[in-house]
Amino acid sequence: MSVKDNIDRNKLPRHIAIIMDGNGRWAKGLGKLRVFGHKNGVTAVREVLEATIELGIPYLTLYAFSSENWNRPKLEVQALMELLINSLNKELKTFHKNGVKLNAIGNINDLPTNAQKTLKETIAATSNNDKCTLSLALSYGSRAEIVEASKRIAQQVLSGELDPKDINEHVFTQNLYTANIPDPDLMIRTSGEYRISNFLLWQLAYTELSFSPKMWPEFNREDLFEAIYDFQTRERRFGKTSEQL
Repeated sequence: MSVKDNIDRNKLPRHIAIIMDGNGRWAKGLGKLRVFGHKNGVTAVREVLEATIELGIPYLTLYAFSSENWNRPKLEVQALMELLINSLNKELKTFHKNGVKLNAIGNINDLPTNAQKTLKETIAATSNNDKCTLSLALSYGSRAEIVEASKRIAQQVLSGELDPKDINEHVFTQNLYTANIPDPDLMIRTSGEYRISNFLLWQLAYTELSFSPKMWPEFNREDLFEAIYDFQTRERRFGKTSEQL
C-alpha cells in the first residue's frame, strides 16, 4: 500500500519547492565522482515530477544550481551545465506528454550560451502546456533576487511609474523572479541538512518545511508522498488562532 492512498486530494499543496541536496555526498559514499551523483539525481527529478503530476499539483520548483555553486570546481560546473542541456533535450517529449510547462528563475544570463539557448527553446516549446509548471532555479540566489527587485522598484519610482506610497508587499512580489507563481506551501530539503541556503527567502514566509535524511538520488515518489501526508497533518494558521480557522 502506498502512502498516496492516505493523501487527501482536497488538501494538496498547490506549490512544492525542493532543495535537491546530497548528490555529491551520495556519490562519494559509493566511491564515485560527484558527477555520478548529479547524473543519478536526474532520476529523482523524474520520479518527483511524475508523482507531482499524478497528484495534480500545479507548481513544482527545484533548486537546481545556486549562484554560489559557480565556486565549485570548474569541471563539476561544466558537467552540470552539460547535464542540464542533455536532460532538457531528453525530457522535452515527456514534458509535452505530461503537460509540463518549463520555467526558470535566477540570473539566467550567467549560464553558458548553449545552456541558455536550450533552456529558452524548451521554455518556448512548452509554453502552452498547463498541467504543471516546473520552475528550475538556476544561478539563483534569493538575496540577489530581493536586491534586483528593489532596484526595479527604485527605477519605477525614478521614472514616475510608481509612487513610493504605493509600494507594498504585492508590488514587491510582482518584481521578484517568481512574480507569476504562488508562494510554496511545502518546501522539502534532502540530505539531512537543516538550512534554507538562500532559497526563496521572501516566498517561504509561511511555507511548511520538511527535511529528509535521504540524499537526493535516493529520494523517490514515496518520500514525496510521505512529505505531503505529513504536510496535511499540520495546522496552518497564518497568524490566526486555531479557533479562527
